Amino acid sequence: MTLTDDTTRTGDTELPRWSVADVYPSLDDRSFTDAMETLDADVTRLIALFDEHDIRQTDPRPPTAADGQAADEALRMFNEVSALMSELGVATLSVTATDSRDDAARALMSRVEQQGSRLTPLLARLAEWVHALGVEPLADLSTEVAEHVGPLTRLDERVAHQMTEREEELYAELSTTGSSAWRSLQQVVTSQLAADVAMPDGSTERMPINAVRGLATHADPAMRRAGYEAELQTWPQVATTVAAAMNAIKGEAVIVNRRRHWDDPIDASLYANSVSRPTYEAMQSAVTASLPDWRRWMRAKARLHGHDGGLPWWDLVAPAPTGDTTLSWDDGIDWVRSAFGSYSTELGGLVDRALDERWIDAPPADGKTGGAFCASFRDDRSLVLLNWSGSIDSAQTTAHELGHAYHNVTLAGRTPLQRRLPMALAETASIFCETLAIEQRLGVTTDPNERLGLLDVSLTGPNQVVVDIQSRLQFETEVFERRRRGTLGASELDEMMLRAQADTYGDGIDLDTRHPYMWLLKPHYYGSHFYNWPYTYGLLFGLGLYAAYRNDPDRFRLGYDDLLSRAGMDTAEALGARFDLDVTDEAFWTSSLDVLRARMTEYERLVDAR
Repeated sequence: MTLTDDTTRTGDTELPRWSVADVYPSLDDRSFTDAMETLDADVTRLIALFDEHDIRQTDPRPPTAADGQAADEALRMFNEVSALMSELGVATLSVTATDSRDDAARALMSRVEQQGSRLTPLLARLAEWVHALGVEPLADLSTEVAEHVGPLTRLDERVAHQMTEREEELYAELSTTGSSAWRSLQQVVTSQLAADVAMPDGSTERMPINAVRGLATHADPAMRRAGYEAELQTWPQVATTVAAAMNAIKGEAVIVNRRRHWDDPIDASLYANSVSRPTYEAMQSAVTASLPDWRRWMRAKARLHGHDGGLPWWDLVAPAPTGDTTLSWDDGIDWVRSAFGSYSTELGGLVDRALDERWIDAPPADGKTGGAFCASFRDDRSLVLLNWSGSIDSAQTTAHELGHAYHNVTLAGRTPLQRRLPMALAETASIFCETLAIEQRLGVTTDPNERLGLLDVSLTGPNQVVVDIQSRLQFETEVFERRRRGTLGASELDEMMLRAQADTYGDGIDLDTRHPYMWLLKPHYYGSHFYNWPYTYGLLFGLGLYAAYRNDPDRFRLGYDDLLSRAGMDTAEALGARFDLDVTDEAFWTSSLDVLRARMTEYERLVDAR
């Protein structure tokens, strides 16, 4: 259970591995075991403090000075305990995310989650108490409440959608052996899967499934198709198991949503993301109107790759065949560093700090979690997981995740209650930084082939975030509707996925090559609900912010860090208003999509000129 690793060599380049050994040398070390014991004791003390001050549902009344003192003590300690719990959770994640076979680390992760299940009901009790006393009157008597008006107002609004105190406590405890356990199972069985890939030369190579998925960005079209075909042969091996996880997690959500009086699961998702229904519907309307443009672009990409009609699934994220599209780790990092530095020295310096302080784990590996993520660890320090594949797309992903790390830097002065980021707003800095990287490289690239390659990267990701996310949103909506009536078999989930892809991708793809197992491999379905549309929100809001930056860079820099730091404190509408962006207006979302439409137009012109 070591928390440090040597660098991993890929070709002539050493890829970085993360380490938190300066804080916790290992999960067996006394420093970690002591911290775990402190957490156990502190959670017990916090519960006792809530009991002592009777912080729970009560009759409405004006708050007293004693209530103000109780709020100060409770909020201060809640934040302290939450910070320690988050740190220990990420420390264990640093092992489990890179080696899902480490059973001892997984057991410690479960222990942290169990303490989290004791902490979660306290938020429900706090919400009821604050609702009865009033946020503003209590803020007049409590310094801590005054500093947490935004988060507490959100909790106040949640009261209408809470179960009783006993029910919330029971659900939090049962979820550790319910949805949390099923989520863990999905992660384990999918990360440990291996596939036999029929190579173009006639040989067969056994590869970890994450490496097989990485073939989707291989320069050789035969390798991309080989990876796709290997996936279709391999995913059914775990389909029944993962379908059971899907049914358990969504079935649990159906029951809890009903008992919390959410008529539509989307409404629960909107509340969790601090986004209003009018804002969501404005965005969705603009996205739906853009689908024909995306389909036209995919057909242009199909022409670029020599296909008639729609784009085969295995070429959806393929690099443009415009020459050498590989990128070394050093060149990729130099690009990100340069792009970030064009905005500010602080943002540019973050890249070197992340490398020097070993925040990044880059190489793909058997048993490693797929995809990429960034997790806040301690103070302003993050851990960034990548699965580097040596492509422009990999560098773009690196910029995206380091954008999350910059967001965490701006949040360092906020308390855990203030930095509980909604998913939709958590993507703000990452999309902005990703856009910085793409626009910086486009700005210095004049060669038509190189420019086409960059435009391809700059549109392939958004195509996933707009079009594929729409397919996921449609799929999950149908899952919830049908799960109310009974369990769903793996074959039914396959059919639903294929139907959602046909409805959203349309004639942009070769419909005979749709991927029926996307429900199985995407962890978002198993970690939370409707973790799809917030990505679209983040992309388009980030593009809107980038436009604001280009319009007035100096003004933007003055307010951007504060905006990021308030992402867990304000609503989506309030954050947009800070830069005069009306997110309730469909025109805002259309203007963000127009940035992408302009790239599509140039892309199609360059393709047709070849």
